[in-house]
Amino acid sequence: MSTRECTPETAPPVVVLMGVSGSGKSTIAGIIAGTLGWELQEGDALHPPANLAKMASGQPLTDEDRWPWLERVAQWVQEHTDKGLPGIITCSALRRSYRDLLRGDHVVFVHLVGTREQIAERLTTRLDHFMPASLLDTQIAALEPPDPDEDAIVVGIGDPPSQLAAEIIAQLEPRLRSHGGRAETG
Repeated sequence: MSTRECTPETAPPVVVLMGVSGSGKSTIAGIIAGTLGWELQEGDALHPPANLAKMASGQPLTDEDRWPWLERVAQWVQEHTDKGLPGIITCSALRRSYRDLLRGDHVVFVHLVGTREQIAERLTTRLDHFMPASLLDTQIAALEPPDPDEDAIVVGIGDPPSQLAAEIIAQLEPRLRSHGGRAETG
């Protein structure tokens, strides 16, 4: 990313890669960030230790648990948009009220969607992650998919991660061109 001054019309996007646990957010975000040379923030790393411990013990988070974490995610997003810096952050962003906190100019939500079976299979093969597969149903129950009025790209998770990342980058391409950037997927 060049250090040239960005105007509000030419500021690059900040992508919030959202979806339930196990949808592939971390993997796909890493590919996109590496391809575009963007900063990547793993949203889970912003959770307070008490949240991680609660989830690791099989207890779902409450809204009271989530709001301090979401504030930290929103702060990261805001810092990037304020400075005109592109970036990608992973965050389940399950409810519209959560996305409303994160929303802003140049913020794009990318929702990774899959069947319960696809995601459950991924969760059972994941190693060393605090989120147990037993909490999948609570995440699915809490999920409010983005409404048509939200700035969201929806991508199914059936294809390999590299292909999904390329699809997302292609859908971001008009926004990248508007700030003088480019997306190279080759």
